[in-house]
Amino acid sequence: MINSKDRHDSWLFDPWHFLGPKRRKLLDESWPGLFRKHILSELPVKEVEKFYSPDWGRPTKELYAALGAVLLQQAFDLTDEEAVHHLAFNVEWHYALEITDESDEAKYLSPKTLWSMRHLCLEHGLHLKMFEETAAKLAEVFGVEATKQRLDSVHVQSNMKRLSRIGLFAAAIRKFLMNLKRQHPELASALSAELVERYLSSRSSSCFSLVKPSESERTLATVSVDLYGLVERFAAVAEVASMRSYQLLARVLREQCEVREEAGAAQVVVKASQDLGAGSLQNPSDPDAGYDSHKGRGYKAQVMETFTEEADPKAKAAQLNLITYVEVQPASTHDVKALVPALQSVSARALSPATVLADSHYGSDENCEAAVAQGVEVVSPVIGGGRLKAGLQLSDFEYTAEHEVARCPAGHAPLEMKKNDQRRCAVFDARTCAACAFADQCPARPGSGARRRYLRYDDRELRISFRRARERTDDFKQRYRWRAGVEATMSALDRRTGIKHLRVRGLKAVQFAVTLKAVGLNLLRATRVQNARISLQSGRNGAKALVLGLQLALKHFFKEHLGRVSDFIETIFVHLRPTNGPDEKIGLQNLKMAA
Repeated sequence: MINSKDRHDSWLFDPWHFLGPKRRKLLDESWPGLFRKHILSELPVKEVEKFYSPDWGRPTKELYAALGAVLLQQAFDLTDEEAVHHLAFNVEWHYALEITDESDEAKYLSPKTLWSMRHLCLEHGLHLKMFEETAAKLAEVFGVEATKQRLDSVHVQSNMKRLSRIGLFAAAIRKFLMNLKRQHPELASALSAELVERYLSSRSSSCFSLVKPSESERTLATVSVDLYGLVERFAAVAEVASMRSYQLLARVLREQCEVREEAGAAQVVVKASQDLGAGSLQNPSDPDAGYDSHKGRGYKAQVMETFTEEADPKAKAAQLNLITYVEVQPASTHDVKALVPALQSVSARALSPATVLADSHYGSDENCEAAVAQGVEVVSPVIGGGRLKAGLQLSDFEYTAEHEVARCPAGHAPLEMKKNDQRRCAVFDARTCAACAFADQCPARPGSGARRRYLRYDDRELRISFRRARERTDDFKQRYRWRAGVEATMSALDRRTGIKHLRVRGLKAVQFAVTLKAVGLNLLRATRVQNARISLQSGRNGAKALVLGLQLALKHFFKEHLGRVSDFIETIFVHLRPTNGPDEKIGLQNLKMAA
């Protein structure tokens, strides 16, 4: 039975009166107040209610509190036991989730219930809805300007062991044998006792992890033969071949070994390590993880956020840098594939940028053209831009609106322009080029004859050349320097939410954790911006109050005291000059004016 309170209703009596004004102010100015005011009502409770009966069965835990606990657990990088403890005793969580009842029914959530709610969100993609709804709400509340954004990736390690190649083979075989013994004991009993003992004994793990370097090649050959034998033996057994552990076993054989026919017998040869693909299996416990040559095994999270170019530190602190997009990929996936999906995602949620800053991996020519089609400018260096060839470049020539050469750098027009479906060609007079001061540097090359020189290029080469030329300008450097700020976001995700080392495995679970951690960082950032705006506003109000106070004080001083000084001067003047002629009146007026 569904149990959820309407979070849009207001209280007739304040249920938090026991806190006192100072503690209440601390809560309102911290993340609990912001969460309670803007985030709690945006949680996708209506989506969760679809999986429960409205009038039958035991009442659920209050759904807003349960979903909020799932979100806060990831935001603060807590274990299940820690999350249960915080929900039971932490007044910040009570205030944020608006739990006013002191009963166990309201404040206690068992680890099993927490796991079930998390699993429900993961399987039905509710974490994505949480991220999108909260991002839209914070953008509305804080007036986020999404026209300028920046994109980068961060390496994420799932909760898997780093295995050597021998360890990978042994782990895959062990996993298969354990599942075979559990699901098909009659088939497992028919296997060699020596084989089963080698991989399922209590000492098997330590045996394979303590192999001497001098014996590693022989041991690897042994386990590869065992693996091949198991794959071949059960390939025709449908109920075994459909097992996930068997499919992983076959994947290891396919990725790590070559099977050759020699003298009528199959020979298993282990591939060289440099021949392995980056998407090969890293650990049977996490088959979705990939490998990155720079950062190692695991996943990468693509993160895009808004930013402001405000120079004033106080004004900049009052602007919210909002994470607008998060996506998790295997570490083997190249960053070049991340830009277009990111732009499509934010565009569908009315957070589309006009400018995106990214490093060179995102700034391929294809990506830049796809972004232009969506009305977005990508500010990114060209891959290999530092290896610029000496001499003149295509960008040094003058072009028409149709991308045809108008003049060379020396001011000479081509004799003619040729064009086919792919490339263009500008034809120059070789005699003119021979007398040119730039002849040794010019990219135009002589043809088969001695009378012509040819400059061949296509539109892609021309665009890249102009991009490389722009990279050397001060305007590009001034704009691109703001990309470095995204590194602070990656650092904050690691320090505040623990995004680089997760407690889960598998692509879906990693995506779930990373997405909610991004929600948590948005919440913490919004809290800081809220307080910065309060401080900035109070500072302005304080300055106005100070100026107004000085004005009133000076007005009071002149009104009360200068009138007395004027009367005193008049008295002195009258006593010293008892006459009352016109000269005395003029002198008295001058003294009053001077006073």
